Formats: sequence, C-alpha cells, structure tokens
Amino acid sequence: MKKKIAEQLLSIGAVFLRPQEPFTWASGIKSPVYCDNRLILTAPEARNIVEQAIADTVRTLYPACEVLMGTSTAGIAHAAIAGHILGLPMGYVRSSAKDHGRGNQIEGKLLPGQKVVVIEDLISTGGSVIEVVNVLREAGAEVLGIVSIFTYGMKKGLERLAAAQVENHSLTDFDAIAEVAAEKGYITQSDIARLLAFRDNPSDESWIGAAK
Repeated sequence: MKKKIAEQLLSIGAVFLRPQEPFTWASGIKSPVYCDNRLILTAPEARNIVEQAIADTVRTLYPACEVLMGTSTAGIAHAAIAGHILGLPMGYVRSSAKDHGRGNQIEGKLLPGQKVVVIEDLISTGGSVIEVVNVLREAGAEVLGIVSIFTYGMKKGLERLAAAQVENHSLTDFDAIAEVAAEKGYITQSDIARLLAFRDNPSDESWIGAAK
C-alpha cells in the first residue's frame, strides 16, 4: 500500500521532490520535499484511493473506533470522507478554542469514554497532532491511535509520539516516496541518500551539496 499511495501523491504533485533546489520551510529549514496533501481533494482518482485506504486502515487496526476526529484544518475533509465510507460520526479539533459562542475547541459531538481515531494528513515533528490527542484526552475520549496519509519518519516526531503514548499508522512514508520517485524518474538513484540524510537530521544541511 505504501508504494501505491506514494505513486498517487507523486503523480498529482501532492509530494514534490526538489533535492537540487531545496524548499525553505517556515522554520527556516531547507527541505528537498514539499508536501501539500490538500491537492488530494482536487484529484478524484487519487482521492478515492487515499480515502478508501484511510477507511480500511481504521477498520482493520481500530475496529472499536466510534468517532473519527480530524486535525484542523488539513485533516477535516479526510476525516469526513473516511467517516462517510465507514458510517462513523466525525468531528474535528481546532488549534485553539473559539473566542465566541460556546468557546468550543472540539467541533462535533464527543462523549466522555468514546473511542476515537485521529485523522491527520501529514506528520513531521508530531507537535500539532499530539496537541489534538491531548485535547481529546482532556475531554474524556479514549484515543486509539492516529491514521495519517504521510509521515517523514523524523526522529523528533517518533520520540514525541512515543512520549505521548500514541501510535501512528501512515498510509505512506518518506522512504516509500523516495523509492517510488527514483523508480518513476522524478529523482535519480543518487538522490535517495540525500533525501534520507535530510530525513535523519533536517538541521544538517550537508546533504544539499552532496553527490549531485
């Protein structure tokens, strides 16, 4: 499945690799990868494959799930579509509580004790999705796990998830993207080592000038 999803993301430009001309993240880190999984929503064939894969993953790994909760904002649509496929209720968690109305941070009905799976589009360092998990736990939900579309597999993210005692299952990952990208000619075989060097230590920019 990882390679199949990787092929779809690459084909629609949701994951774009440019090791020769790195992108700059908001944090200032130079990256050979740009990821915009919102493009999945505008590509019906890829969308069908991805959403069915999310639903299948939830059904297989978390059969006790009672509610899907999307991360705001990128995970909302994916949680809604997967929830429709599974016949499950869904909601989402805001990045902060509203400053008006009832001041909700969790949107949608959620009862204490309900079993929840969080739907996320992308995990890098894991900070934002763990905040969502914490909000749900504080509301009394039992968070079974996270299902995400793509993860970088960065050490910091893995450590944060482990410390939060929550498991993540991604449809595809950085290694699969790099492998498929080389097979399909998006990058060269020699670029793979540079991509993995970035993944292993994003703050070390020595990969930029390596093995061009």
